[in-house]
Amino acid sequence: MKNPLLYCIIGIFCLFFTFSDGNAQHTITQSEIEDAIEYCLQKVDITLSNIENYNQFPRFIKDGEYFWQMYKPTGWTSGFWPGILWYAGEYSNDPELKSAAKKFTSSLETILDNPVKSHDLGFLFHNSYGHAYRITGNKKYRDVLLLAADSLTKLYNPNVGTILSWPAKVKDQTFSPHNTIIDNMMNLELLFRATKETGDSSYYRIAKSHAITTLKNHIRDDSTTWHVLVYDDITGKVLDRKTHQGYSDESLWSRGQAWAIYGFAMCYRETGFQEFLNAAHGLAQAYLKRLPSGYIPYWDFHDPKIPHAPKDASAAAIAASAFTELAELSENEALRKLYWYSALKMLENLSSEKYQSRNKNAAFLLHSTGSKPGNYEVNAPIIYADYYYLEALTRAHRLFKTFN
Repeated sequence: MKNPLLYCIIGIFCLFFTFSDGNAQHTITQSEIEDAIEYCLQKVDITLSNIENYNQFPRFIKDGEYFWQMYKPTGWTSGFWPGILWYAGEYSNDPELKSAAKKFTSSLETILDNPVKSHDLGFLFHNSYGHAYRITGNKKYRDVLLLAADSLTKLYNPNVGTILSWPAKVKDQTFSPHNTIIDNMMNLELLFRATKETGDSSYYRIAKSHAITTLKNHIRDDSTTWHVLVYDDITGKVLDRKTHQGYSDESLWSRGQAWAIYGFAMCYRETGFQEFLNAAHGLAQAYLKRLPSGYIPYWDFHDPKIPHAPKDASAAAIAASAFTELAELSENEALRKLYWYSALKMLENLSSEKYQSRNKNAAFLLHSTGSKPGNYEVNAPIIYADYYYLEALTRAHRLFKTFN
């Protein structure tokens, strides 16, 4: 879908259909959002009390266990825990949470002592040092952010127009000679931030080039996404379209679609380039069209085992955060209402007894799926689900009076 008018028509139709059900109009309230944030703060305290040092980072919780599996700071998910602490400390103004956020954030700096191994520097540093600098204004955080941005640019291939996602999978020839995954859209905000801080437009040009190339090649005609694109590193020609975490090459991996919605909305916010907003509209409509009634997607929309396939609360949390931003960015009133309503319905269901972990373990949420094909972190609490859930809650809390 390329026609912005069509998005508006579809948005109006979806809004009418949504509100035609008398029960559908109920969504999470502002006080319930506040309760959910307070619940997250309590869970943060529980996790902090169980961590022995600031070089341990929670990633997932095994079935039947209460506390997180802890990892060294080198993994791609390590930025999410300090990001949670920054959001929690900002909301609560609790000095102990702010102190913990600083200590866990500082533990990530040594990652930049080694050659860049993947595209994940945005996940690692924008979600930790980015919040640290935004909240404190301390220039030491800015300096590390810029080092991370410089490292990320080393993976950019101007022949292709995108950032290489997985150097290791070029080396082992799994996705060679140049691969780009839809997740990589999430790391571009680090580069846009670097241009704002330095005035150096080279970061901006790389980020915009990556987004334009992804827009051109990564999105199907029905506004769904492939996971992995393989390019010729000399000519820039698309060699293959594959999956790594979805059910099949032609299926729709739900978290990948959520990454895309979030990423293109963010790119529009940073550039004002209308085609990025149009892409986000199309991606969002395609996502909503395929959602089950509870607003929480299956891990892949085409898993033949549906309705007995695992859900992915992480995809729902990412999408909820993205939809709050789309509600804020969209100029069409019907679309604004649709996105806001959808974000609240996602948060309402994520905040229910079915998806909050409550007394079961130390996480915020249950029922995320890390890698179904890899058979790990399936139907489990995962740290990035918690991060985007708290982000979506704080965004919704900030915007509630604007939309209600």
